[in-house]
Parts: sequence; C-alpha cells; structure tokens
Amino acid sequence: MMGKPLGKILVIDDNEDVLLAAKLLLKKHADLVQIESNPKKIPFLLNNDTYDVILLDMNFSKDITSGKEGFHWLEQIMEINPEAVVILITAFGDVEMAVKALRSGATDFVLKPWQNEKLIATLTTAVKLKQAKDEVNTLKMEKNKLTSELNQSHFKEIIGKSASMMEVFNIISKVAETDANILILGENGTGKEVIARAIHNQSLRKDNVFINVDMGTITESLFESELFGHKKGAFTDAKEDRAGRFEVANSGTLFLDEIGNLSLSLQAKLLTVLQRREITRVGANKSIPIDIRLVCATNMPLYEMVEGNEFRQDLLYRINTVEIRLPSLRERTDDLQELSSHFIDMYCKKYRKNRKRLASSTLKKFEKYHWPGNIRELQHALERAIIMSEEELLLPSDFLFLVEKNDSEEVDFSEYDLDTVEKMMIQKAISKHSGNISKAAKSLGLTRASLYRRLEKHGL
Repeated sequence: MMGKPLGKILVIDDNEDVLLAAKLLLKKHADLVQIESNPKKIPFLLNNDTYDVILLDMNFSKDITSGKEGFHWLEQIMEINPEAVVILITAFGDVEMAVKALRSGATDFVLKPWQNEKLIATLTTAVKLKQAKDEVNTLKMEKNKLTSELNQSHFKEIIGKSASMMEVFNIISKVAETDANILILGENGTGKEVIARAIHNQSLRKDNVFINVDMGTITESLFESELFGHKKGAFTDAKEDRAGRFEVANSGTLFLDEIGNLSLSLQAKLLTVLQRREITRVGANKSIPIDIRLVCATNMPLYEMVEGNEFRQDLLYRINTVEIRLPSLRERTDDLQELSSHFIDMYCKKYRKNRKRLASSTLKKFEKYHWPGNIRELQHALERAIIMSEEELLLPSDFLFLVEKNDSEEVDFSEYDLDTVEKMMIQKAISKHSGNISKAAKSLGLTRASLYRRLEKHGL
C-alpha cells in the first residue's frame, strides 16, 4: 500500500539542476523519487519498476525547442506501458504542443520554471488518476476472470467477452440442449462453424457425430448422392453402396454450411427430407428414417432472397426455429486483443518462434481497421506477421498490407511535421501496392534507390 501521497515518481530531464530541484521538492511527498538524465534508460527503468507518475522533459539537448525528442520518448513509454501516467515538462507554453502531447497519451504538462505548489497539485491529481485507472483495470480483470470461469466449460472453443458475443453465448445456452433447428447468420470469416460445433458440444447429442457439409462445394448432379447416399450401380461411378451425410449424421448433428447457395430445385429436395424425416438412397426404393439435429449457416441475405423468390420461404421456416446472428469483427473490437493473443500463441508454436506480443499502437490500428474478412482475415494477418517479423513486438509496420479497399478517410496534414507526412505517404503507397517497392516508388515520383533511402530514414 502506498505510504506518502505521491507514491513512486520517475523524473527524466537532461538538466541536472532540474533533477536535483525536483528530488528535493518531491521527496517530502513521495515514497520514492527516481531521477534520470539519460532518456535512453527509460525502457530499462520501466521494465524493472512501476511508477505512479512519470515527469518527462519535452526538450533534450539534441533538440532544444521543438519537443520532438520528448514526443519520441512519450511514445516509447506508452508502448511499454499504455496505462502509464505521464506529465510533460516544457519551458515553452505552446498550446499546440500541449494538445499534441495530450493526444499522444500524456496526462498533463507543467512549465519550467514551475511553481512548487502547482507542481505538487498537478502530481497529486495525476496520482489519483493512476489509482482510478488501477481500480478500473482490477475490476475489468475480475470481471474477465468471472466471465472466463463461467464460459470455460461450455465455450472453450470460442474466444470473446464482448457484449455481442455474450448475447450469442446466452442464446446457445438456451437452445443447445433442445433439438431445435438452428440457423446461423454472419459474414464470411465470423466463425459460423465454430458456433455450430459449440452447439453440438453442449447438446444431448455431444457423444455422437458432428457432420459438416459445405453446400457451396456440392454440384447439382452429386447433391442427392452426397446427402442421401446411393446404391451400387445407381450411376456410372457408383461402384458400391454408400451412405449419405444424413445417414452418417444419424443420432448426431448435421451442419449444412452455406445453405444459401442451393438452387430452388435442390431446396425442394432438402425440404422434402426435413419434412418426412427420412431419406432414400439414389437407386433404392426403401426409405431410411433419420434422427438428426440440424444446424444451418449462411452469409447470404436469406430474407431478401425469399422476397426475390431465390429461397423458399417454407424451407427458411423449417431451418430457423432459432436464429443466431454472429457479429462481424468490427462490431466486437473488445475481443481483438484476446483473439490476437490466441493466434500469436498458435503461430509462434507452429513456426517455432519466440513468444511475440502485439504493440498497443498495433492494437489501435486493428481497432480502426474494417476487417472485411473478419476473424479469418485477422488470423491470416497475424500468421503472416509472425513469419516475417524478427522482433518480439509486432508493430503497425508489420501490417502495412491491411488497407481498406475504399479508404475515403482524409488526413489533416496540418497536424504533422514534414517528416511525419513523408513517412505517412510512403506507408500509404507501400500499402496500396501490397509491398511492391517499384510500384510504390513510381506512384510517389521517386526512384527505387530514393525510396529505399527514405525507408531507412524512417525505420520502415
């Protein structure tokens, strides 16, 4: 438990007089005042101790007035600890610089030479903010732990604690043990099969088979043979009796994925089987009773298709006793960190890489991205980054290939200096041309050699 009001403070300034003055003033109010004149030691200090407040100088000797170096170290601090409370010290009362600092993650700023009472008040407020942040994080951790324990036995295969996924879990819990037909709706890559398996694993049929059929890959001519089976000699390639998917799934769950791809004639055949609860193998006369739990899924707008006479309304009523709509990844950004950690662990193990982690700035990039391919796109993006990156930290530059196809977002370049604008334009060009340096250079009006020099300059 913290003793003195200001707890542990780290002061970073290349002016020894400022450091000494800060230590003399603050040691009466703090448990520890750590002073450091070399900002390059920031990573070491933060990785080896925790501070309630960090006082950071904006202007070091290499760059006396612009605050550029101070912003660099502010970014480094936020990268190491996004929850850090940082107060900037500057001798220049520039409002624009202060606003930029706050946008970059700083909590407040003070002017040199400071007034002792004002500095103490600013630090006291900052410490209270840190305590509030810690309390919120503790509550979040406790909530996540309870949620994980609640879902651990039932939803092991599903990652997510967002409100939209909790609603999905709620529906699954209510319907899983019934034999109600389920229709899962959602965009490509949202995990429809994972949800179907979760329903099966919580059902009374969990000890029997789960059979997955991708309706989009079955041709019109093979539909009946694949689903209902055939007798030997029923057609040219029928060299032996074969059970169809309905028979194989008997007593278990049959998952018909991409059901919206069926033609009207095949929809009629499927409806007949579901109504009669029996199938007849191709080339046979005897019907076989079936006992299955039916789960269907599609990314297509079935209700609009019904209105356009592209999907049978009676079949829709038959397959959707209960409907589950899966949220897109952009609707559940709260789950991005947990999903990313899962895939990072999986691919680090698969490719025998040292454990990697996602930088906070990369997570922010993920949260702003549209994810048209949803979880599947996130999975592939992380797999590619883990293969290509040599660093422990996965940075936004490792995901330059994630670009919107219709990016209409405008950037207000007046907020940035020339170097920053140049770097952003280079990143945008490389993203647009999928990493092709020649095309990116041409679009920027540069030679390949010039672009390579700028890439090295900006650390890209």
